[in-house]
Amino acid sequence: MRHLLTLGIGLALVHPGVSQGVQLRHWSGQAVAPVFEGYDTNPDGSFNMWFGYMNRNYEEEPDIPVGPNNNFQPGNADRGQPTHFTIRRHKDVFSVTVPKDFGDQKLVWTITVHGQTSQVSATLNPVWMIDRKYTTRGADIKNPYSNLPPAVTLDSAEMSIMLPDSLALGLSATDDGRPMRRGVPIGMTFEWAKYRGPGQVIFDPPKAKLVDGKGASTAKFSEPGEYVLQVVVDDGSGEIAGNFGYHCCWTNAQVKVKVTAGSQ
Repeated sequence: MRHLLTLGIGLALVHPGVSQGVQLRHWSGQAVAPVFEGYDTNPDGSFNMWFGYMNRNYEEEPDIPVGPNNNFQPGNADRGQPTHFTIRRHKDVFSVTVPKDFGDQKLVWTITVHGQTSQVSATLNPVWMIDRKYTTRGADIKNPYSNLPPAVTLDSAEMSIMLPDSLALGLSATDDGRPMRRGVPIGMTFEWAKYRGPGQVIFDPPKAKLVDGKGASTAKFSEPGEYVLQVVVDDGSGEIAGNFGYHCCWTNAQVKVKVTAGSQ
């Protein structure tokens, strides 16, 4: 297993009897921990339970199909969760809608990788309620709800391609212009990643600024199969900007892609 050992202080400054901080970075072989982010309420009284994850690896991106090693309980094991896990922490990746009479029940997401099992329980305990008023950056102080997530439109929600062609991915987005820096909007950024699928996907570019509300990339696939790709569009106050303590303001959108083998 390749790893990097980082000492918190230079060796020349180490004194006997003084404890020094040590950080061990693992490139691969580590667990993926599911995370329950909280829940919000829909107009019809149902609830959205939001989930993310922490891939503890710094390079490895495990693929864990829905099944014994990646499932929800009770009920349907497939709740739309990712099966491909990009490196490090990702917040509010997807939501599971539960009925208004869900009550005291629990929804448990379990992930096993490299023989390490992690799970998280989601409940409607009021402590987990997400109040967008207090979980938003960049809003007008007189109106805490004034910073809203971008509205995103994909060129298509379902696409198909034959290998070895590349797939063109286009999107458009509008935003309220917040947050601002020195009186100027920070601007929106998009980032693509594989969400589900059997092979490797290479994006070009994987991440870039939107220009005039437009973003364009290409995706190249290593093998045929059914894929789901996810793009995150961030207005400068959300996940791409590193503001993990907040639940705003970015928007996730997905496209399903059918990749077939080309003729020789």
